[in-house]
Formats: sequence, C-alpha cells, structure tokens
Amino acid sequence: MRHHFVAGGLAAMLLALSAGTQAVPLDTGSSEIRNFIDEASERHGLDPAMVESLLEEARHKQDIIDAISRPAEAMPWRRYRPIFLGEDRIREGAAWWVEHEALISRAAEEYGVDEAIIVAIIGVETRYGMHRGRHRVLDALVTLAFGYPPRADFFRRELEQFMLLVDEEAIDPLEVRGSYAGAMGIPQFISSSYRHYAVDGDGDGRRDLVGNVADAVASVGNYFKAHRWRQGEAVVFPAEVAEPARADALANQGRQPYTTVGELRAAGIEPMGDVADDAAATLMALEGEAGTEYWIGLHNFYVITRYNHSPLYALAVYQLAQAIREEKQ
Repeated sequence: MRHHFVAGGLAAMLLALSAGTQAVPLDTGSSEIRNFIDEASERHGLDPAMVESLLEEARHKQDIIDAISRPAEAMPWRRYRPIFLGEDRIREGAAWWVEHEALISRAAEEYGVDEAIIVAIIGVETRYGMHRGRHRVLDALVTLAFGYPPRADFFRRELEQFMLLVDEEAIDPLEVRGSYAGAMGIPQFISSSYRHYAVDGDGDGRRDLVGNVADAVASVGNYFKAHRWRQGEAVVFPAEVAEPARADALANQGRQPYTTVGELRAAGIEPMGDVADDAAATLMALEGEAGTEYWIGLHNFYVITRYNHSPLYALAVYQLAQAIREEKQ
C-alpha cells in the first residue's frame, strides 16, 4: 500500500508554508537525498513523489544543530537538577495532578505505573504541556538526518517513522512542532515511540499526543509498562561510601544495571534504604552542590532511562516525582 500523507492533502499544506523562512532548503537532487527517497519508499511503501515533495518543504536549521551539540544532559548534576526541581514546577505538578487525577489514576492502574512518575515525566518534558517545542518536527528530523553525521542513521530512521506517522494519525507534517530532536506532544514522544507506544486514552478513536491529555497520560503509562516497570519496587537510593576512590572506579559504567547491591556493599558502598543484595544495580557518582553524590540505581531507574538515556534525567524525574507527591499530600 502506498502512503500519500493524507493529513489535509499535501498540496494544501505546501501552500500554507511560510515563504519567509530564513533556513536552507535541501538539495533533493543530490545522490544522498535521492538514495534516501528510494530506500524509504521501497522499505515502507511510501509514494516517492510525495516523499520528495515533503523533503522539498523541509529546511535545514543551524539552531537545531547548535542545540543538539549542547544538550542539558551534558551539564553536571549540580546545574542540571535546579532546571527541573524548582518550587514552581513542583507546585504546578501537584496542581496538574489534582486537575487530571481521574486520568492519571486510571492510567496508573491499567498500566501498573506509579502516578507520580507519570506526572513527573510530563513535568520534565514539557512542564505539564506548557512547552511542547518550537521547531517544526520535519525541519528538526531533516536537519539532523542530513546535517548531523554523529547520529544521521538514527534520525533518518526517525524521519521515515515520521512520514508513516503523519499518514496514520492524520497529522499535518508541515505544522506539527516539537523539540530540536523531533520529539512532539505533551509527553515528547519521538516518531517511532509515537507509532509503537501511543494509545487512545479516552476512546475517541485517535492517538493525539499533541492536544489530548488523556492520550498523553495513558501513552506514558503504556510506554513504562512496555519497558517493564515494576510497580511497588524502589527506583534509586543515595549511597554512603567508605572509600571514594574505590567507588569512583566502579561508578558510571553504563545506564543498564551492571552489578548487584551485594557487590557494591562488599566494596564499602551502602545504599541508604532497604534493598536486597541480589538486586541488579548501577552506581553513579555525580557532581553535586556539596561535592560528589553517590546513587545506586535499580531496575526501575533503568526503565526511566529508556525514556531518556541520561541518568541525570532519570534522577531528576524521580526526585520531581517525590517532591510533587509530597506537595500534593
């Protein structure tokens, strides 16, 4: 089956594009772009003429390259944490939770996910839907697919997924906006995640993550269920360290659990909480306000990093969830 980008008709969309943009169009006649058009069309049953027409409306934007080259996750923890743990964001999170409590409670029960984690994910991603991104998703994906070699393969795959998504969900590909990395909507799903994990949370027959809170909340729940969140289990513990040099040698070896709590205890690293020796774990040494902080991440911590690979992100989500829960009570 050929996909024709049915979201209102491509011809009408092209007329709506502003002619005053100062970004740079693609050279769709280049061998690189021609190969992409041919391969994407063949792989997914896309109409080659429509793929080319859509790419002709995309613009390479240097500010997107600049943004991905200096991500917040590259900051030390002492600078990263205050971005997401401010008093305003905590209060807003508690209020947003109360406002949408029925939706959040239903999603948490259906998907077996902590309510506070759902709220905190959306709080970190878009400040509860208030900041959903200013870049056209098409421009972001095209810019990174053909202008950012370190991750070009990934973003070319996401560009293909976006082309499928806009057809399936009747999304206007020239209007939808998101982050510099092409994430979109209230929960900031990338195109492949949108296609695979988004759900219809209110039974209206659509999966609308851009404007529908019920769909966004349920989709976050479904994402965590799919990545094997274990409801009721701990997420992360601060740790006391007997020998910092030894702990530093064991720390920051990857986001996926690579040791056990028992092995960390044997090295003089004690979690400040009740957790079994055989629990899979990862150790983090982070630059905090008062010096190095040590944290032991467990299975559920790893699950949060499936949403965003940064351990700083996962720790911010966890701490925001705890703070919002306390504020709400």
